[in-house]
Amino acid sequence: MSSLLFQSGLLKISRMASGMLLAALLVGQALPMAAHDTTTLDPIIEKAMHRVFPALVRITMVEGEASNGRMEKLTGAGSGAIIRKDGYIITNHHVAGKATHLLVRLADGEEIEAELIGTDPLADIAIIKLNLARRKSKTPLPVASFGDSDRVRVGDTVFAMGSPMAVSQSVTKGIVSNTQLMMPTLFWFAQFKLDGENVGSLVRWIGHDAVIFGGNSGGPLVNVNGDIVGINEVGLGSLGGAIPGNLARQVTEQLIRQGHVDRSWTGLEPQPYLRGADIPRGVFVAGVIPGSPAAQAGLRAGDVVTEFDGVAVNGRQQEDLPVFNALVMGTPIGKQVMVKAIRDGRELDCTLTTRVRGRALEDDQKFKDWGFTARNFTWLSAIEHKRPDTNGVQITSINAAGPAGSAKPAMKADDCIVSVAGKPVRCLADLRRLTAGLTRDTNHTGLVVVEFERGVFHMVTAVRPKPEEPTPEENAAKPGLAMQLQPIGPELAEAMSLKQDGARVSFVFSGHAADKAGFRAGDILTQFAGEGVRCRQESELQYFMAKVRRHQTGDEVPCAVLREGKTVSLTLTLEAADPDPENLKTYKDKNLEFTLRDMTENECVLQQIPSEVRGPCVAEVENSGWASLAHIAPDDIILSIDGLPVPDTATAEKLLKAAEAKKSRHIVLHLRRGVHTLFAEMEPDWEAPAR
Repeated sequence: MSSLLFQSGLLKISRMASGMLLAALLVGQALPMAAHDTTTLDPIIEKAMHRVFPALVRITMVEGEASNGRMEKLTGAGSGAIIRKDGYIITNHHVAGKATHLLVRLADGEEIEAELIGTDPLADIAIIKLNLARRKSKTPLPVASFGDSDRVRVGDTVFAMGSPMAVSQSVTKGIVSNTQLMMPTLFWFAQFKLDGENVGSLVRWIGHDAVIFGGNSGGPLVNVNGDIVGINEVGLGSLGGAIPGNLARQVTEQLIRQGHVDRSWTGLEPQPYLRGADIPRGVFVAGVIPGSPAAQAGLRAGDVVTEFDGVAVNGRQQEDLPVFNALVMGTPIGKQVMVKAIRDGRELDCTLTTRVRGRALEDDQKFKDWGFTARNFTWLSAIEHKRPDTNGVQITSINAAGPAGSAKPAMKADDCIVSVAGKPVRCLADLRRLTAGLTRDTNHTGLVVVEFERGVFHMVTAVRPKPEEPTPEENAAKPGLAMQLQPIGPELAEAMSLKQDGARVSFVFSGHAADKAGFRAGDILTQFAGEGVRCRQESELQYFMAKVRRHQTGDEVPCAVLREGKTVSLTLTLEAADPDPENLKTYKDKNLEFTLRDMTENECVLQQIPSEVRGPCVAEVENSGWASLAHIAPDDIILSIDGLPVPDTATAEKLLKAAEAKKSRHIVLHLRRGVHTLFAEMEPDWEAPAR
């Protein structure tokens, strides 16, 4: 999809975008619908708003997207409308169809969790359902109703309703500009594809100029009677595009009834007429998929289909093709269909039996022990990848530094795994079962032979699916100075009128060895253990500290410092240095996707953290993980988890594992960030331990 031509109306929010969106989001603090004064409204607008506005909802979601060998979490916002009193809501597939967490804000401001009931990427429609058991109000839900989108005409007044930029419910007014809007064919990339489906092959949008923005996706397009005649989906510059309401209603009925949409497939691929072709009527066949029902019936590229299952068809323009596709896909699965066609001026009759179409792409799943995400093949994706059947597992993204990405030879996205350790891999379930067997022994670190196919090449590689975790070195009781030193370069020495080399004391830890020996900030350390101290740059300072560590704790070391122009002799009794942060207790939570570690006392002192404030710090936060979505940041200090104090990493690990065992819907962390404190709420979608 090209953003130069069009974009979906979904608002996706990342950390980078959050600052830019702040001003727009602040606008969203509007009053509930009941508080609006509508006495001066145009009666037409008032009627439409009265029937639909109370049923508008704002949807915020978290979805997983395969990237860099893991399922990255993205937040977004879209719109929807309540269409049944039992809590069913219509929206777009690209808003909620891949969501792992859904939160719906009603027109009165109440927020309720929802679940995904069914989704259809080809029509870009999804149905979600409110968890009414958690609703506080007992009043009946407001409901919006569908009208007949076939009655919509160019010039009709329409209203786009939704939550643009994730603000409170909004309405814009315009007119219908086109009832058969199609994506431009000027460029090859001008297709709106979702999960492998070309939405424009089925949808002819209702074009209108009622302004829509990111966040309007899934919101209704409403006529002057207050009927839903479309579901807003895309924008082309200042022109909006809505999925016709009649198509949306048909899809909705199937999604509510069975969670998916049944469609027929024939393998016919139509295209508009060539400009120089002399075709009086019918649909021009661009191609026929080998082995498909159409191929088995004898149809081939260049034929012109004039009648399908008793219905005369036309495909002169691009705008005609969705009508033909809808006829074919709407035919009962397994039905024997008579097809009339013209070939080289001669008429011919063919009989084909439709086959179930299925999904274009299966969902991605992550395999942490391999460092990639993968999916099963569908019939359609197997055909696209020129595979004889659906056996095998397709890698969809890979971590170049992970086990599969660093194998010899390295595996890549789009590779198809066909066997592991000599055992066939037909689907994701096979791969999970084989991985579990390989990794059940926690000491297993051996290489495994993986067979995979890359196009026409049949390849093998050696992968270590569960690499040995690095073990931090034991922290030896090495001596330290209990003070911080600063190198003194030639320019600084000249400016300070220093005649000899040394290192400047920049900080002394109170109550420790250097403090007890009488060192002060500002002293110039010129001698240590009878040797001169030369620290003109950072590398020389590191070399000096290495010499300090060659001593033993408890050694009494004679030192000399320059203080106010005079040499002062001091005796420093070496004590054990503060542990290296790399050797402290750490905990990496693979579900919440962040890493914690203990802090040293010296770190707390240098960061001026009050003595009564102790807790693990956040060492790392993975992009687009649950911790990242909760705005937890590196160097945050965790004070409590779900109200319980957290003095160290071991306690945090225990509490987080307990939350995982309970599948807690909300985990609240009290954090210290600099001089500020704040609460962060994680709302994870718990998964089984990764294999």
